[in-house]
Amino acid sequence: MADELYFDDFKLGQKFHSNGSLKVTAQEITEFAQKYDPQPFHLDEAAGKSTFFKGQAASGWLTAALVMRMRVDTIKVHGGMIGAGVEEIRWTHPVRPSDSLRTDTEVVGLRLSKSRPELGLVTIYTLTLNQNNEVVMKSTVKFFAPRRQQQQ
Repeated sequence: MADELYFDDFKLGQKFHSNGSLKVTAQEITEFAQKYDPQPFHLDEAAGKSTFFKGQAASGWLTAALVMRMRVDTIKVHGGMIGAGVEEIRWTHPVRPSDSLRTDTEVVGLRLSKSRPELGLVTIYTLTLNQNNEVVMKSTVKFFAPRRQQQQ
């Protein structure tokens, strides 16, 4: 695809904004919680009332998965975004049913791979915001991106 990015296309300070937003539903929060994080405040509104969150809140891991979806939809890396690690992930505000999430991402690091010269390592910092512009998650992650073939 012509719009796929290679390591060579990334620049320090380059910014990416998600294509629209993702709306989080109570059903999605509950289903994820039932399968992966069955804590009372994730399972339903009533169960969450007497907890720290005072109602239903999405698992941070669901939020992280939604952010990954937005990254993949926004930053189209040739061959896919191959994860190389997470430096930081912070959940700063609960995600509630009916919240709409969007991401603002900045390239904060670039280096060639020492062991795989055909790859570069891209470090990005992402802020995830809800419809009220409240930051719900901050993360710094690294991924590998292929380099363009060198012309002979």
